[in-house]
Amino acid sequence: MIDDTAADAAASGAVGGVLDPEHPQGTFVLEPGVMAPLVARIATSEGSGTHRSMCPFTGAPLVTFPVSSADDVAASVVRARVAQRTWARLPVRDRAGVLQRLGRIVLERQSEALDLIQLETGKSRRAAFEEIADIAQVARHYAVRGERYLASRRVGGMVPLLAGVQVHRRPVGVVGAISPWNYPLVLALSEALPALLAGNAVVLKPDPQTTLTALWAAEALDDAGLPAGLFQVVAGGPDAGEALIEHVDHVAFTGSTATGRKVAARAGERLIGATLELGGKNALYVAEDVDVDAVVPGIVRACFSNAGQLCVSVERLVVHEAIADEFVAKFVRAVRNLRLSPALDYSADIGSLTSAAQLDKVTAHVDDALARGARVLAGGVHRADVGPYFYAPTVLDDVPAQAVVAREETFGPVVTITRVDCDEDAVTVINDTPYGLHAAVWSRDVPRARRVAARIETGSVAINDGYTMTWGSVSAPIGGWKASGLGGRHGAASITGLTRQQTVVTSRGTRIGATLDNLYGLGGDTPSRVLTTALGVMRKLRMS
Repeated sequence: MIDDTAADAAASGAVGGVLDPEHPQGTFVLEPGVMAPLVARIATSEGSGTHRSMCPFTGAPLVTFPVSSADDVAASVVRARVAQRTWARLPVRDRAGVLQRLGRIVLERQSEALDLIQLETGKSRRAAFEEIADIAQVARHYAVRGERYLASRRVGGMVPLLAGVQVHRRPVGVVGAISPWNYPLVLALSEALPALLAGNAVVLKPDPQTTLTALWAAEALDDAGLPAGLFQVVAGGPDAGEALIEHVDHVAFTGSTATGRKVAARAGERLIGATLELGGKNALYVAEDVDVDAVVPGIVRACFSNAGQLCVSVERLVVHEAIADEFVAKFVRAVRNLRLSPALDYSADIGSLTSAAQLDKVTAHVDDALARGARVLAGGVHRADVGPYFYAPTVLDDVPAQAVVAREETFGPVVTITRVDCDEDAVTVINDTPYGLHAAVWSRDVPRARRVAARIETGSVAINDGYTMTWGSVSAPIGGWKASGLGGRHGAASITGLTRQQTVVTSRGTRIGATLDNLYGLGGDTPSRVLTTALGVMRKLRMS
């Protein structure tokens, strides 16, 4: 793409394209025969406008596609609602079959998905592969566990043996998903797959920058046998997202806390459910008993995977004073050795930031910290020699508490160092933020690490790992506390959030109801005395 290796990889990739020699850095131009079928999937009408996305590796245009109007969004939801009625009546195992096939397709066709993800986001191929692995695993998980998650439950009734109670999970109808640009395949499908398994339809509004990857996901679902109308993509910016919220039965939003508050407010006004994964200022505590040489590689990945553009990425390192000098020296050395490249292969450790806006934000955070007295231990520079939006992996020390980078989510390859004397101080530092998404604790003493984790105010805590094992444990819920979100994804949490509960109570025999009516008809305090006696017996027998 920019060099011969990348150009060869792009030319051999399944997405199809050519290198434009007129552009000074080289522009990967998608072939019309590849682009047209994807773009044709957008729910749009004539005159609704267009959007042109850029390739982060070069800053040059990548693709122009039509956007969806508010009427287009409404029409998509109507089509989805019609398709959903039939889909919900299918046995869960039939719906699970689609997910099983999707997982296989994603693995088999990963080269074309990887190319699209890289071209739209600028991430390294290693970071892009995380998306492939995640979707294959999530699809398999819900295909295997779905029937169990959705199974009706029997619970105790008012009168034992005389009342049968069943609790069912019913689909909400149409789920509207609004996904960001940083993980375009994962966040397009991580809410959609459990929603579809539960019998819902999904209308997705991806970020305009990563619409092609979302359309590829729609194509893969079609190839997996998903009936028409059940997964649709509407394209556009905030207007399309706002229109979507007005028509769906549940909204699943991933993005900034500021926008999430607006989404939640509108969902509340409409009395529909909302699942929100929002911002974070994630911290990682390094205790004094670690083997520094052993832990540095994993901590580097925790901070700089996907150039830090990851909701569970670590932005604050909290290091015990006893090992701080040794750890920081070895950590900084490893960070300086990270390889930056726009190649469409596995040669790069770090890719590009996705947009000029992200570059501006990262630069502003670092510049503000330096102006307030912080020191740069690594990075701190825009790497325009590699690509227009590349920023060197950066480590900052002596960052004052009032610096923007100390308080606000940077969402880039920047990490700060804070030294502490004990676990107590570490917990205080970690919790000193309005966010509560994710944290990590590294220590050889696992019981100690668990005690620290129990006091951390985040929805998930990794012990001796950055985030990979946490995110990959798809049976367990992951979600934010405080200003980091509402609800959770993965495991049974997604099914619960994307369904309605319905309780059905059956009296065993038609005379039971009449008997109760007759009891209340006795008058005076007789009904209360009889029921008081019955409740006392149930208490003594420890009956629930």
